[in-house]
Amino acid sequence: MSYDYHENIKDDCVTAIKEYLGYHDVKGMSKETLKEKFRDAFWVDDSVTGNASGSYTFSSYEAEQNIAGNWDLLGEAMTEFCCECNAIEKGAEWADVTIRCYLLDEGIEKAMEELEEEIEKAIEEEPEEESVEA
Repeated sequence: MSYDYHENIKDDCVTAIKEYLGYHDVKGMSKETLKEKFRDAFWVDDSVTGNASGSYTFSSYEAEQNIAGNWDLLGEAMTEFCCECNAIEKGAEWADVTIRCYLLDEGIEKAMEELEEEIEKAIEEEPEEESVEA
């Protein structure tokens, strides 16, 4: 059975979204704005795409294992990104990161669906408290 990039990127996005919501004030943001913030942050997050350092696994062997059976995804990603380079020469870690970046938007969408209640709660505007004059 081959590595399931779709499921793994979604799981990584779930983890990253939870962390993001814990560290950032998102009250009053629209879901669309929040999705853009997630995309900007996770595009260069090594724990989601590996794009910051150029490696998600920090292991060529592990990256090769992930790619096995997923050459079609690599082809789709390279087409999407208009990449005409030689993926074999670039290496397994480059190919692994390329697939993760290609699937990032899908992973964010699925993760946001899974975390819908948590996201709703985080973006809700808190009601203004009435000030009482003494």
